[in-house]
Amino acid sequence: MNGSAVWHPFTQHAVEPAMPSVVWTEGAWLQTNDGTRILDAISSWWVVTHGHRHPKIMDAIRNATETLDQVIFAGLTHEPAEQLASALVEMTPSGLDWVFYSDSGSTSVEVALKMALGFYRNNGAPRSRIVVMESSYHGDTIGAMSVGARGVFNAAYEPLLFEVDTIPFPAAGLEQKTLDRFEQLARDRRVAALIVEPLVVGAGGMLMYPAWVLAELKHIAARSETLFIADEVMTGWGRTGTVFACEQTGISPDILCTSKGLTGGAIPLAATLATDAIFRAHYSKDRAKAFFHSSSYTANPIACAAALANVGIWNDEPVGKRVAALARMQAEKVARFSEDPRFEDVRTTGTIAALDLRVGNAGYLAEVGPRLRAFFLERGLLVRPLGNVIYVLPPYCVTSGELDRLYEAIDEAAEPASDST
Repeated sequence: MNGSAVWHPFTQHAVEPAMPSVVWTEGAWLQTNDGTRILDAISSWWVVTHGHRHPKIMDAIRNATETLDQVIFAGLTHEPAEQLASALVEMTPSGLDWVFYSDSGSTSVEVALKMALGFYRNNGAPRSRIVVMESSYHGDTIGAMSVGARGVFNAAYEPLLFEVDTIPFPAAGLEQKTLDRFEQLARDRRVAALIVEPLVVGAGGMLMYPAWVLAELKHIAARSETLFIADEVMTGWGRTGTVFACEQTGISPDILCTSKGLTGGAIPLAATLATDAIFRAHYSKDRAKAFFHSSSYTANPIACAAALANVGIWNDEPVGKRVAALARMQAEKVARFSEDPRFEDVRTTGTIAALDLRVGNAGYLAEVGPRLRAFFLERGLLVRPLGNVIYVLPPYCVTSGELDRLYEAIDEAAEPASDST
């Protein structure tokens, strides 16, 4: 114990060393109070897209504070939220016509699940089952945990979680097994929705699958009148190579969740987008059919202003070219390990690169994870492996030279770490 009263997330304080204190951020870098510079190779938990403290987003936040702070969003509205909603409808796949605000990725998923159940209940044909993908992770609130993989993350809370139906992860060569299982489950008229992380299952190990599988899952859902929920909290805003991962399939989900990169990573905000049919199921003179969900900080005006600035950056700057350039760099640099016996499953999707270190104990709680994290931090690199899975998910402003430094460290880390269990 170091005298701090702070309880950190996903942290076992009994075994963690003293934590560096960050005092400054810019671009792809963090700086601690002792002057150490750290390359943020994971975008501070996948949220920072353009780089830390992008001037346009910082200016938007400052300007917004001159006129607004929090405004209750039940019975009132404000221009930043209205403008942002219109922009999100324009940017997301077609058919997503309504925007419901919340404040984190987990809550955007809670909203999506409640929308799905409310849709069927209000239409007079209640459905209660949710289908999920093996190894998925959708957040840490109760509903989000329920639709995620069961394991160390949520074992203590099992009594609170509701039952779900699971389809296997569509690993290479096993895609049809996944599709057949969903087809079988979707025939059950109790199934309300399928929720998936499009193209990349994040916290479950940066597992990647092809766009055609995602498209076929949507087609099965449509044929069975099952709602299709795309959790784009991590995969959105360019991470997979397009603004939203669903764009690579030509399909539109019935519900889409977004957060993390929504404000460029500057400030918390989330949105759940839904079709007109889902909104209309809750639109009635019967007040009991209203959508009963809110948080105190719904559609915070300052956060909405930051998100609008982020949208402006996407519209006005060559972000698409930056994303494409980063995707090429990632693919080229991680390829050095493709035939390396110390690693397996070297993979990329868009700007995300991942590879599995061959170790005896590969679970999330394996000692190799903290050892790797400490190894990288000693070299001024913020990398947070998922057990033996090393992934690189940097801001789009990162340079080729900065990535070279990172991949050299991965090469150096592999020898001693591969002997650990």
